[in-house]
Amino acid sequence: MIVTEYELLVCLAKELNMRKSAEKLFLSQPALSQRLQTIESRWEAKIFIRTQKGLLLTPEGEAIVRHAASVIEREHQIQEKLAAMEGVVRGTLRIACASVVAQRWLPRVLKKYAELYPNVQISLHTGWSSEVHQHLISGSVHLGIVRGDTNWKSKKKHLFTDPLILVDREMRRIEDIFTTDRPFIQFKSDSSYYDIIQDYWQRNFGKAPKRVVLVDQIETARQMALNGIGFAILPAVTMIRNDEDICKIPLTEKDGTIASRDTTLLTYEQSLSLPQVRTFLEIANDFLETEI
Repeated sequence: MIVTEYELLVCLAKELNMRKSAEKLFLSQPALSQRLQTIESRWEAKIFIRTQKGLLLTPEGEAIVRHAASVIEREHQIQEKLAAMEGVVRGTLRIACASVVAQRWLPRVLKKYAELYPNVQISLHTGWSSEVHQHLISGSVHLGIVRGDTNWKSKKKHLFTDPLILVDREMRRIEDIFTTDRPFIQFKSDSSYYDIIQDYWQRNFGKAPKRVVLVDQIETARQMALNGIGFAILPAVTMIRNDEDICKIPLTEKDGTIASRDTTLLTYEQSLSLPQVRTFLEIANDFLETEI
């Protein structure tokens, strides 16, 4: 792999660590250090300051790295336009995706995509839906997959709706909440998901759980529930293809409806002109009727 000066600088600015950057760039640390010295000499500026804790960007370095990132981005755009003109499905498909979807639903879509279009490189960013929106707004990705309501003004496609379920090894009915002493395993999430759970809880139970265990990620809450430590309220998508003997109780409202959450794909009109984006949407269609 040939690493350009621009790619080297952007990687260093992202990692702010020589060892990690060398590993990602498939270079030895001495070779990376030598190349950085050469670049700084050519620019006649100190780009990074080395400290015991890692690297620090100088003000001059910030300007140079911004220039490097813009050059790389323009090159990607030109490559994509050339590929679109030729009708060849290649280049890079850049996706930002809500973490829970990236963990449970997206891998099956990407597996089929990679099998059909091996010449396309896939760049994936994961995080909360609010972070996915930021990637889209900045133009750093072609499409984003978000959870919950969205006021996106450009192109969007509904992927699936999955119910919210109470996951536990002991409780069999939603009414068991009133008598259980088992802890509620709550995970940190974006505000919209938290509001849905809070609203449902207040409407149907009227009082706070007796015990709460707060964890950092949804997967941690899922694993704790699967191992019988307590109960969690999870999107059903997290239990796709889960064959374990565990109770999955839908959050039913008093009118019989079930609390649920939508998953939506967002993109721009201009992105749809790229073959790698169009073909991803075609493959995603095969996974819309996911049994959850």
